[in-house]
Amino acid sequence: MAHTILVVDDEPNIRLLLHHELSRHGYRVLAAEDGLEALAMLDEQVPDLVLLDMMLPRLPGLDVLRQIKARGPIPVIMLTARQDEIDRVVGLELGADDYVTKPFSLKELVARIQALFRRLNPGPLKSPIACGSLYLDPARREARLNGCPLELTATEFALLTCLAQEPGRVFSRRELFRRVWGMDDINDTRTVTVHIRNLRAKLPEPAPRIETVRGVGYRLALEAAARETS
Repeated sequence: MAHTILVVDDEPNIRLLLHHELSRHGYRVLAAEDGLEALAMLDEQVPDLVLLDMMLPRLPGLDVLRQIKARGPIPVIMLTARQDEIDRVVGLELGADDYVTKPFSLKELVARIQALFRRLNPGPLKSPIACGSLYLDPARREARLNGCPLELTATEFALLTCLAQEPGRVFSRRELFRRVWGMDDINDTRTVTVHIRNLRAKLPEPAPRIETVRGVGYRLALEAAARETS
């Protein structure tokens, strides 16, 4: 079944362009011209992904993002102006999975969409991972800390799984971006940094710690970790 993508943008030309390009790649496309219309559409059906412009009439994009995330774990890719770095950071902190800056390349946007769907459906299933009080089951996309469920976005889950597969190993931001986002973009390390910060907030003590190795990257610090077999 084709994935459904909701495009939220007040520019008719962009909505038309994205509808054509995404349909060409086999996606089912819905469109809304502002945030209120998008939220009304979400009351009717839940898409597999939302492409959300940050500059919207009637209701700002960040407010729309907050309401989308309050409804459940709906993946969101932000569409932002190149100079709106603050909005991008806040959006990632609110749970957006990724962003693309305008004017954007259709090829890059489609690549980011495909990478996000791969994170949601990672293909060959791996065995559960136990790192101290942290338990990750990639087959079920289930994360638990001390037996309690962790509410993680698809990107946060993929990032934490990457670190937990090799606890103690230092991953550079570039390598994490390549592994989790599926692209090699040396200029986009801020995305990794914000998602790491979000993960830390969801892993209170005595959970395994995500440590910063200055000038290198990040590692999951754990004195004893063992991988479970299925």
